[in-house]
Formats: sequence, C-alpha cells, structure tokens
Amino acid sequence: MDRAISSSTQNRRHRRRWVLGVGLLLALGAALLAFRTVLQPSVERNALLMARVERGNVEASLTAAGVVIPAHEAVLTSPIASTIRQVLVAVGSRVEAGQPIVELDRELTASALAKLEDGQQQNRNRGSQLQLALEKALHDLQSQQRVQDVKINSLQSALRDEQYLLKVGGGTAESVRQAELNLRVAQLEQQRLTQQLANQRAANAADRRELGFTVQMQERSIAELAGKLTQANISSRQPGVLTWVNDALGTTVQAGDALARVADLTRFRVRATISDTYADALRPGDPVVVRINDQDLRGTISTISPAVDKGTVTFYATLAEDHHPALRPNLRTDVFVVTKAHHNIVRVRNGPFYQGGKEQPVFVVSNGRALRRTVQFGDSNFDYVQITGGLRPGEEIIVSDMKDHLDTPELIIQ
Repeated sequence: MDRAISSSTQNRRHRRRWVLGVGLLLALGAALLAFRTVLQPSVERNALLMARVERGNVEASLTAAGVVIPAHEAVLTSPIASTIRQVLVAVGSRVEAGQPIVELDRELTASALAKLEDGQQQNRNRGSQLQLALEKALHDLQSQQRVQDVKINSLQSALRDEQYLLKVGGGTAESVRQAELNLRVAQLEQQRLTQQLANQRAANAADRRELGFTVQMQERSIAELAGKLTQANISSRQPGVLTWVNDALGTTVQAGDALARVADLTRFRVRATISDTYADALRPGDPVVVRINDQDLRGTISTISPAVDKGTVTFYATLAEDHHPALRPNLRTDVFVVTKAHHNIVRVRNGPFYQGGKEQPVFVVSNGRALRRTVQFGDSNFDYVQITGGLRPGEEIIVSDMKDHLDTPELIIQ
C-alpha cells in the first residue's frame, strides 16, 4: 500500500532541482564568459610603453649628428722646411704661452740665411761701385758743359769782332756769316750736353732706386728667414692643452705642415653634420639643442659650410653654456635644429608608435582595456609629438610599436 510523500521531502526535492538549475546556469554563464575572454585579444602590460597626454611645448626640429670640439684651437705649423729633432711636451699636457713644444733642425735654414746675408753684402758693394761710376759719368758731362760754355763765350767775342770789322770796312760779310754759324753750332752742342746731363741725372736716380729696391727686398728676405729661424723651436701662442703633436723624430716637414695643436679646453662648441636634403632649412642664428647624456644644452648656429661632402652639410653651433661640465672634446652628441616652436599645446611623448604621418590610429588605455582611436598629429621632435585632434589632456595611450594590432579595435591589458 502506497504512502503519501511528506511535504518536507517534496520541498527538499524542489530545492535540489532549483539549486541544480541555478548551478547549471551559472556554469553556462561562466563558460560563455571564459570563451569570450579566450576570443578577445590581449597584451601583457609589462610589454607595453605608455604615456599620458599633457599640455606643454613642442619644438619641431631636424636631427643632426654632432661632435664637441674646443671653441678655440691653435694649429702650430712649421715655419721652415726641416726635420723634427725633439718633442718637448707630451700630448695631454698643459702648456703656457711661449712654451716650446717641438724643436726643429735649423742648420739648413741658418745656411740659407748666411747666403742671403752674403748676397746683401755684394749688393752693398755693387751700390758703392755704381755710385762711383755714376758720379764719374756725371762729372765728365759737367766738365764738357763747362768747356762748351767757354767755347761759346769765345765764339760770341769773335762774332762781335767780325761784325765790327765789317762795319768799319775791314772785314767781309762772309766772315760774319761764318762766325755766326760757328756760334750756332756751339750753342746746339751746349743744348745737347745740357740734355745729356739731365738724362744722366735721371738715369743715376733710377739706378739708385733699382739698387735700393733690391737691397730692401733682400733685407725683407733676410728678416723673414731670420724670424722663421727664431721660430724653429715651435712654441704655443696661447695657454691651453696639447691635443696633438707630430712626434715622429727625424721626419722631414715642409713649411706650413702642421706640427701640433693647442686647444683651450675651458670653452667648447659643436661641429654637426646633417643630410644635404635639409641644407635650405639651415640659417645662421637658428636655435639648436645639444643633448649630452640626457642633458640639453641650448645654442645657435654660428656658421654653415657652403660645401656638400658625401651628401652631408657641416655647420657649427655656439653654446650658451660653452663651459658646461658635461662637455668633453670629441664627445659625440645629438643636435636638434629647432625650425618651429609651439607653446601650451596638447602633446604626448614620442615613441615607436608614431609613424610620422598627420593621422594614424593609436590605442587609448581605459579600465584595463586599449581602444583603437584615430588621432591627428602636428609637428614633432625627438621627445614629443603635437596632438591636433582625437585626444585630450589626461588620457593615456600606448606608445609601443602596435603595428601587429592595427586592425584590432580593442585589446585587453593583462
């Protein structure tokens, strides 16, 4: 005989069915959520570089490669053709103005100077001989002129006598004409001697000037060579540090060959090279930023080389702090030539994400997710990129290279 099931047992069975149903629904929901999570792309947070959008300044710039050089460097050259006898100072040593650095062999130059001095003595002797010869020639002409003066006086007296005799009837007209002719010839001869005497004086003066010029040129040559001889011991003209010296003893050097360099290492400037594509964008006076070990030093372009060498243009920049402790000779640096400046604009730190275009997608980070968004960009430099649209200050974006996820609208950041 069947017995009726108690109400408590029936209630327990209903509760068990409800619990099992709810459990199945929860398990199904969890499975669906897990499945969706598996299908949703994700990235590791530790593998990402992020930057926050902010307000600030952006200086558009061109990047150049630079090297720090002394602001003032003196190149000491050989004044004569000689050989190196001795190097007196080691590279890296500090030198004072007038301190000898390299000693050259002076024998050949001393011999050449002695020859010049002998030649000058010969010039002086020739000058004395020329003076005597000129004085003798002038004296001879003056003597001839005095004789001619006496002869004219005599012929004038003879003409007056003939004229008187003709007047009193004791002479002839023919005698008078002959006397006049003799006087005329003597006067012409006197004119010739006078002109010859003037020419001789002018020639004497010209010969003296020519000899004087020869003596002066020889004196200058002697003084120049004597000065070079005194400079054969190469010395510094300014205090500084010896940065290079030709220490190959016995090496033959020609006049003008570099022997040493002395630099003032208390002041520096920068020599930079940039692609000739940007040559037209460079102007003397343009501001530059020199980056040395994460320190930025500001300056301006001082000079630009007009020549293009292997596709690059060289320019020099002076620094506002040319004595900064971070400056070292031959230190390689990054140089940024500022072409345009924007103040108090929206910007974000530059990174691999930026491809250099005016518009591109970026991933904006929010609540553990990265959402793809199209953003507009303006000018940029090595540090920052100008944002012209699509982002607001305070938002955070991924600045890592995300080219593998450009078609993904959303990423989960794990």
